[in-house]
Amino acid sequence: MGINGLIKKVLTEVGLNHERFDLQWASAAEGPRFVKLITEFTDKIKNLGPLGEAEGLSPEEALARAEKALAIVSDRKLRMGFGNVTKTLRKEVPNLSDETIVQTIDEKLTKTISSLLG
Repeated sequence: MGINGLIKKVLTEVGLNHERFDLQWASAAEGPRFVKLITEFTDKIKNLGPLGEAEGLSPEEALARAEKALAIVSDRKLRMGFGNVTKTLRKEVPNLSDETIVQTIDEKLTKTISSLLG
């Protein structure tokens, strides 16, 4: 799931805990799994506390950083770069692992993300 890797990288880059985001898939036939995923994520967020608390940020600074993260992932240049990365991965890497995806995102998109942070 490349979008997980991208969002977590951006959150880390802006100084927010990347554990505040998780994207998992569950089909309609996987009710118990869905409940488990939601319960685990809810518990994780409760343990982190309000946005900024785990990061040692004021609510205003945490909000500003979250808005910056949203602006970065909404940027056309980053979205196009991410699309190219995922297209390349699908063509060239037969067995995609989360580690491979994260490493490739790191290699190919760090420069773009850094330029958008400026």
